[in-house]
Amino acid sequence: RTQPRPPTRPLLFFSPLRTQALTLPPSLPASSHESLNAEAVELTMTMPRDKAARSSLPPSTLPRAMPLLFLLVMVAAAAAATAAPPVPRTAEVQAEVDALLAGPVSPALASLRHLQKLSLRSNALSGAIPPALARLASLRAVFLQDNALSGPIPPSFLANLTGLETFDVSANLLSGPVPAALPPGLKYLDLSSNAFSGTIPAGAGSSATKLQHFNLSFNRLRGTVPASLGALQDLHYLWLDGNLLEGTIPSALANCSALLHLSLQGNALRGILPAAVASIPSLQILSVSRNLLSGAIPAAAFGGERNSSLRILQLGDNQFSMVDVPGGLGKGLQVVDLGGNKLGGPFPTWLVEAQGLTVLNLSGNAFTGDLPAAVGQLTSLQELRLGGNALTGTVPPEIGRCGALQVLALEDNSFSGEVPAALGGLRRLREVYLGGNSFAGQIPAALGNLSWLETLSVPKNRLTGGLPNELFLLGNLTFLDLSDNKLAGEIPPAIGSLPALQSLNLSGNAFSGRIPSTIGSLLNLRVLDLSGQKNLSGNLPAELFGLPQLQHVSLADNSFSGDVPEGFSSLWSLRHLNISVNSFSGSIPATYGYMASLQVLSASHNRISGEVPAELANCSNLTVLDLSGNHLTGPIPSDLSRLDELEELDLSHNQLSSKIPPEISNSSSLATLKLDDNHLVGEIPASLANLSKLQTLDLSSNNITGSIPVSLAQIPSLLSFNVSHNDLAGEIPPVLGSRFGTPTAFAANRDLCGPPLQSECGEYRRRRKRQ
Repeated sequence: RTQPRPPTRPLLFFSPLRTQALTLPPSLPASSHESLNAEAVELTMTMPRDKAARSSLPPSTLPRAMPLLFLLVMVAAAAAATAAPPVPRTAEVQAEVDALLAGPVSPALASLRHLQKLSLRSNALSGAIPPALARLASLRAVFLQDNALSGPIPPSFLANLTGLETFDVSANLLSGPVPAALPPGLKYLDLSSNAFSGTIPAGAGSSATKLQHFNLSFNRLRGTVPASLGALQDLHYLWLDGNLLEGTIPSALANCSALLHLSLQGNALRGILPAAVASIPSLQILSVSRNLLSGAIPAAAFGGERNSSLRILQLGDNQFSMVDVPGGLGKGLQVVDLGGNKLGGPFPTWLVEAQGLTVLNLSGNAFTGDLPAAVGQLTSLQELRLGGNALTGTVPPEIGRCGALQVLALEDNSFSGEVPAALGGLRRLREVYLGGNSFAGQIPAALGNLSWLETLSVPKNRLTGGLPNELFLLGNLTFLDLSDNKLAGEIPPAIGSLPALQSLNLSGNAFSGRIPSTIGSLLNLRVLDLSGQKNLSGNLPAELFGLPQLQHVSLADNSFSGDVPEGFSSLWSLRHLNISVNSFSGSIPATYGYMASLQVLSASHNRISGEVPAELANCSNLTVLDLSGNHLTGPIPSDLSRLDELEELDLSHNQLSSKIPPEISNSSSLATLKLDDNHLVGEIPASLANLSKLQTLDLSSNNITGSIPVSLAQIPSLLSFNVSHNDLAGEIPPVLGSRFGTPTAFAANRDLCGPPLQSECGEYRRRRKRQ
């Protein structure tokens, strides 16, 4: 303890941060722990609250979990084993046990009749809170947070602990109603991050009038916010986030004259934001984001003379449509989040009066017009988020005066002109988002001055030229997205000078030449997208296959050639591989079956030959397999039926032969099955009706015979069906004929009859008889 006090009764303290060995004696009297512990006033058995700190402990401090009652006996045994003078009633008893407590909370704790503080937080305790603990009349504080306790809080449990001031059971699995009766002296109540349901008790404001901290966030509470909470004159913190609360924000909350932080985020509250609530003089943080609030934002919400304490205003993701412009702003205002509303009109220039503003979020609204030069007056601004509006014109060079800026998000507007070179003077910038605008010209070389830059995202613009050499001076860059522009030239070898890069997206440009071998230096790269260039060509560099973190590779729609690269098999983390629309040849390597993490394999529209390797069935996480538009031959491997997660199988436009394997119906997740334009023979397996999630079935342009199985009509989700250009015969099942009423789905089958075809089945039957 930083300031130890002379204890009047024993204190029991357990912590894994400092360990001492405790030895059990050969025998232990049954009552020994009771005689030692009965006078204890404080019992603390805790792991570090911070999980990062917990994970940093040496392995020796985290052995298997131990039952709580056993630890009590263990302490008693340790005291008995040290046969020195008897422990005085006024002495402090400390035992530090290197264990994570598990199992139920023992009712035997109720024998500690003088206990004032019980702290068992951050362990692995489970089961219910013992009702017997309500007999601890001296209890002042209970800390049980960050465990796995379940069930309801016992009835009248809190009400019986009349001296209780602090009760924290957050981050458990507790359920049931929030207790209606609370101790009169309760100051701190935290039931957050559980599964409590029902409503917030209307009497909470009358039974615990001294409450200062009230946290019910992240539960399953319904109903309204009780107006009776306005009776809590001493309340400092009211957190009700992440529930299912409805109704309006009661104006009576304005009576909570000591309130510092009001947070009602993530509910379904409607109506207006009461000006009286926003005007609470002591209020520092007002957070009502992610609700259904509407109308005008009151001027009082921005601080001013009546509530000059306001520092943080979070009103994002509501339906506010206008703002009552305030006569003045709070001098301490630091954060204004109005994103995701229905606000319109020009940029609210009056906000620049808040000289101390560090975060301004107006994204996802309908603001129009130019970004004013006055924005440069916000010299303390660290985050400026204006994405998803209808702002136009050029970005004013005065933005270069915002020297503290770390995040600049202007994406999805209609900005034009060049990317301002003034950004190069904002040396603290870490994230820049300019995508979805009409920026033109070249990437300014001045961006190379941003040595702290981690994210540069400028997709969907009209940028031209090549990649400037200065861009490769950004040693901290982790995310680079320049996709869907008009950039050209070769990818410079200097790309390998970005050691921190994790995602590189240059897709949808006009780069040409080869992928430089220096890409092998990007050892942290996880995403590589060079698709849609048309003119990237040659073989893939071998160095590409030495990137251990690579998860997503898209090289589609280019001119790469050579054999299908076997090197991808060495990328154990690879999840998405798209090499479609290139000129790869040869066969698909059987070693692709070693890619256990692979989810998407698309190699369509190449010149690939050989058979579909059965080894692909070992890719148990595969959801998309698209090998269409190649020169594949041989049968469809029945082993593919082992792919339980497969949702799309496209082998169309190849030269596959043999029958459709009935086992394919075991791939229960299939939504798309396209086998059209092959040389398949035999009948349509009736077992395909077992594919209950199937939406698209295309078997057209093959040599399939027999009749259409009636059972296919039982597939409930089937939206697209095509069996045209085969040798099918017999009557079209009426349900399929009416569901897919165009003849094109059944055309060019000589002996197929019935609606929607014109041919009558009577003629077909007569012909069959003659045969």
